[in-house]
Amino acid sequence: MEKFRVYRIHEVEKKVVARFEELALDDLDKGEVVARVAYSSVNYKDALAATGAGKIIRRFPCVGGIDLSGTVTESADPRFKRGDAIICTSYDLGVAHDGGYAEYARIPADWAVPMPKGMSLFEAMALGTAGYTAGLAVTRMEANGLKPANGPVIVSGATGGVGSIAIDILSRLGYHVVALTGKDGETGYLEKLGAKEVMSRKSLGLAKIKPLDKATWAGAIDNLGGEVLAWMASTMMQGGAIASIGLAASMNLNTTVAPFILRGVSLLGIDSGSTPMPLRREIWGRLALDMRPEHLKDMTRTISFDELPRAFDGLLKGAAKGRIVVDLAA
Repeated sequence: MEKFRVYRIHEVEKKVVARFEELALDDLDKGEVVARVAYSSVNYKDALAATGAGKIIRRFPCVGGIDLSGTVTESADPRFKRGDAIICTSYDLGVAHDGGYAEYARIPADWAVPMPKGMSLFEAMALGTAGYTAGLAVTRMEANGLKPANGPVIVSGATGGVGSIAIDILSRLGYHVVALTGKDGETGYLEKLGAKEVMSRKSLGLAKIKPLDKATWAGAIDNLGGEVLAWMASTMMQGGAIASIGLAASMNLNTTVAPFILRGVSLLGIDSGSTPMPLRREIWGRLALDMRPEHLKDMTRTISFDELPRAFDGLLKGAAKGRIVVDLAA
């Protein structure tokens, strides 16, 4: 096979440097499945990795991109054959194994998810790690007893990729969704996705968070960590469930045990990186069916491979909205 384009991340004099290069298939990490990549996406984690703003890359050099969808061109594993559409997100992809920012990818067969019936290669990446994480959070909360009749569900980081998709999924499933955002100008966008109410983060009294405040939420999906997560815990209803999925504001959590021992609140950690494959396939299957977002196009912007380096800055500054799909053929 001739050489093809990749976006590869290096460490040069202790600084992270990312650039376009040309590689051959034999230059990529080992794996039983080779795929022609159709689409990838840009996640907060990708921005941290490619710019060095976060210590994400565990091995240099490494082709970036923690997500990909594509079509199998070669397979040494009987579970996959030439022409099969696949999805690969998380595991070590794009951080310790060459990832999705490449025209071809070679991955372990155990990481590949067969494309669910009715989902396209583009839709798979409009969802990507963000959509998978949102779906996993909702599924975990439901397993913990959450249902629409229990009460409202609040979503922080509402305009981001996970937040946007979570709002859409929850709304579709019949929940009363409240979007919590620091972007006061995005009310219309959030309501279009299905939010029944939009709350400004500025309205929260985060300077003095009570151990127990007014019981308001049956469920919560938190992208931020820090004070917002502590406030959520203090305002959960009896038996409520919080899905903790991000640390966009802070890695710290200063709270008390009161919500957990007096209200029976559950704090569910959502690890989308190493989900067992049976559950991973179940979540992707639901994302093609009952959890299929209805407004995916409204929250997705598509860029060409050439435009990729310019996409990271907005994510790091919190200016991005919804999802960014990278078209590897454009």
